[in-house]
Amino acid sequence: MSTPYTTGDAHPLDSPVRAALTGPHAHFAERRGRILRYPADVAPWVAIPDVPRAEDWDDAAELVGPGGAVTITAFHEPTPDDWEVVFRADGVQLVDAGVETAPFPEAVPLGPADVPEMLALVERTRPGPFLPRTVELGTYLGVRREGVLVAMAGERLHLPGWTEISAVCTDESVRGQGLGTALVRAVAHEIRQRGAMPFLHAAASNTDAVRLYESLGFALRRRTSFLSALVPQPLPTRLPAPGGVREARTAAVR
Repeated sequence: MSTPYTTGDAHPLDSPVRAALTGPHAHFAERRGRILRYPADVAPWVAIPDVPRAEDWDDAAELVGPGGAVTITAFHEPTPDDWEVVFRADGVQLVDAGVETAPFPEAVPLGPADVPEMLALVERTRPGPFLPRTVELGTYLGVRREGVLVAMAGERLHLPGWTEISAVCTDESVRGQGLGTALVRAVAHEIRQRGAMPFLHAAASNTDAVRLYESLGFALRRRTSFLSALVPQPLPTRLPAPGGVREARTAAVR
């Protein structure tokens, strides 16, 4: 069903990881063939073609390495039989449909020096993937109480014209005080100030979070999915395609 945010043409939000790694986040991209990924300590996301060929899975395996995880969003094709799917979940993609943004005076910018505290907060609250270098993806704002980081939110995927809000989390000791709401509005304000539009992803099963985001002015654009599959150990051996062995094609995108 068409919405104001969907058309018959391809849209960056239809394949957000690929749009980010071929756009504003191209400096992070690692590439092999048609496969793109973030460095393993930045983000878990891998961009795979919508209809992958056998060689695409081979390239993903080589890029990630044996036993590594290929984590994908907005993907519905089956994985190869020898790959183990360890996580699969339905999700929603929500976009700015009139969010009331505003700065949050209590929020402070977070950077590399704050990563140990950010990782500890993520461990306590489980908002989703956050790794040692995720802070490099964009602006992160946090709230401290008595010197302790108790809430944060920030930016993850940057696409042409769009920026994802992510890592929204609040320590149990300060829940119910509106810190998450204020941080989302503040991060959205930063995004709007740069001329982009905020969007976010959430697990479809997290209905409380989805209702909160909708109350702030986000609207459902599409239903999506999240999948993580382990590369076989050792790497699978495939027969070469007719006409000879494929070129390895390993390169970093700059």
